[in-house]
Amino acid sequence: MEKVVIVTGANSGIGLALCERLLTEDSQLRLCLACRNMQRAEAARSALLTSHIDAHIDLLHLDVGSVQSVLNAAQEIKSRYSRIDFLYLNAGIMPNPQVDVRAFFKGLFSRNVINMFATAEGLLTQQDRLNSDGLQEVFATNLFGHFLLIRELEPLLCQSGHTTRVVWTSSSNARRSAFSIDDIQHRNGTEPYSSSKYASDMISVALNRHKNSQGLFSSVICPGLVMTNLTYGILPSFFWTLIMPIMWLIRIFTNTFTLTPYNGAEALHWLFLQKPESLDPRAKYHSLTSGLGTNYTQPRQMDIDGEMSEVLFSKLLELEKVVRRKLNERNSEDKAHQQYLRDIE
Repeated sequence: MEKVVIVTGANSGIGLALCERLLTEDSQLRLCLACRNMQRAEAARSALLTSHIDAHIDLLHLDVGSVQSVLNAAQEIKSRYSRIDFLYLNAGIMPNPQVDVRAFFKGLFSRNVINMFATAEGLLTQQDRLNSDGLQEVFATNLFGHFLLIRELEPLLCQSGHTTRVVWTSSSNARRSAFSIDDIQHRNGTEPYSSSKYASDMISVALNRHKNSQGLFSSVICPGLVMTNLTYGILPSFFWTLIMPIMWLIRIFTNTFTLTPYNGAEALHWLFLQKPESLDPRAKYHSLTSGLGTNYTQPRQMDIDGEMSEVLFSKLLELEKVVRRKLNERNSEDKAHQQYLRDIE
């Protein structure tokens, strides 16, 4: 029986590299590219079919930053598939990243240079904004949209006698110091990306506690430092031209500089081959690349407070109720307005 694999954010970067690696591993799987931009999704599908002519590749429109889009996509998934084997939650954003240039150059010539590149700690901030649902955009896209998708797909994800894997693409930038349980959307901070990734780590732990008995197993990975469109947007292009030789040199001495999307997808691919019962629910699986270019995966314990993860899980469930109610009210108002326009014609 063919495996059903859904990948969000699959049209470029690590998501596309993962799809390539999965098809190379198992040409019989049914792969679903869940993307916001359907034109780029179609281009990604065409590229994959070039090297995997007989592959079964579906496209799905999904903007995880929009509640309505998530609900629509979930309905489409339930109409297409009778089960899901792997759900890779890879889509994410880091809007308007800003770098402290002075701290950057100071760190570039210090002993802290590797950690600076690997985590961007004390270096990188972002400007967040509200989306059309009234949620903080980074929180909605990186965490809540994926959480809502899982909730909607529970009939497929939690089936008797079947095991489903949920895999989150997190980051070494996921730091506890950036997250506040009293401000889960990070409305009052300047590091929404770090906050959202730490929150996804916590939700993965909570999901395992609540859903392992129902056949759903959740894991978290860190792709390492990968040069993608998201990464290149952090600094002006001329900066990257200047520092890329330094980064390739540093790579010889540190295994966290995976640099390419193919290397960054190593842990995602590795988890595809593992039995869920053998995995540590509190570990983050890191994609690593040796100085000689060998890729491998290494688990590292996450700094997660179990009690806090439960509180966050409960808060997301409550937020889900609020968001659904507001969406229903908005849809009802839209229908009433449309009826009014028809009546006065």
